[in-house]
Amino acid sequence: MLPIRFTLLASALLLAAGMALAGPSGTVFTANERGASISAVRLADGATRTIPLDIAPHNVQVTPDGAWLLAVGMSAHAGHHGDAANAGQLLVFDAASLERPAFTLAAGAHPAHVVTDAAGRLVFVSDSGANAVLVFDLVSRSKVGAIKTGPYPHGLRLSPDGKELYVANMKDDSVSVIDVDKQEETARIAVGRAPVQVGFTPDGQQVYVSLSAENKVGVIDRARRRLLGKVAVGRLPVQLFSTPDGRQVYVANQGTAQQPDNRVSVIDPAKRRLVATVTVGKGAHGVAMSQDGGYAFVSHIEDGTFSVIDTATRQVVATHVVGAGPNGISYSPR
Repeated sequence: MLPIRFTLLASALLLAAGMALAGPSGTVFTANERGASISAVRLADGATRTIPLDIAPHNVQVTPDGAWLLAVGMSAHAGHHGDAANAGQLLVFDAASLERPAFTLAAGAHPAHVVTDAAGRLVFVSDSGANAVLVFDLVSRSKVGAIKTGPYPHGLRLSPDGKELYVANMKDDSVSVIDVDKQEETARIAVGRAPVQVGFTPDGQQVYVSLSAENKVGVIDRARRRLLGKVAVGRLPVQLFSTPDGRQVYVANQGTAQQPDNRVSVIDPAKRRLVATVTVGKGAHGVAMSQDGGYAFVSHIEDGTFSVIDTATRQVVATHVVGAGPNGISYSPR
């Protein structure tokens, strides 16, 4: 039996009858921190692979060409961190096979999130333990730099034009702006309490930032590098992602372990206001989007699952079972 739960009875009946369902294609990857594993779910039929790791991965990211899957995290073996300054690891997998890492690189004291440049050659890892973004080269398979940020950098994203990285500094209530070519911080923007992750609108003009200690999302004017305002969302918002047409921003509200939230807030960027709330699994954390924007994928850290949301209807159309405690999530059209 496939590890997939469709929320609509009609969908279940169609599956039982062996009939094909229209829906998303491609693959979703999750970083299962509590289970020290990554999962890969083929959306067309729900086929799932979960691969145990030597790290407890917090975040995953597919490279732009779909060739590599990147995972970052701390050692899964308590008390075996060795060199504290290099206790974290960056694992690089062939995204098609996932048999074992093609190679592994030391990734600082506390790696949190990982992204690449537009070409998919340079890799940027936020190191919360060193207050820096580490830079790696996938061709030379080596660390090539480190960029200072504010205290405790966490989520980071590349701008649509590929020129800048925005980095959420959780213990500085700020967002660092990094020039990708110069590999240096060029600005720091005050945004609000405990920012966790950022997300650009497709035109690159605005940046949304989750303010976990305020239950709000801040909106940054990228040209003027200042906060335009805030939008109230659910409890302890974490990751967020815009649809490719720029009409919706999906925000995962995690809540706490004792009182997990199970809602995704949908913001209209044009009006800068909440327009919908989607009920998902407990502890909504990571958000990814299909290339055409038809579907949003949201991981549930407390349920060990992720939801598939139809962005046209704003309804959950499927829920897939993955490893324990999924945090980061990434989508590949392959």
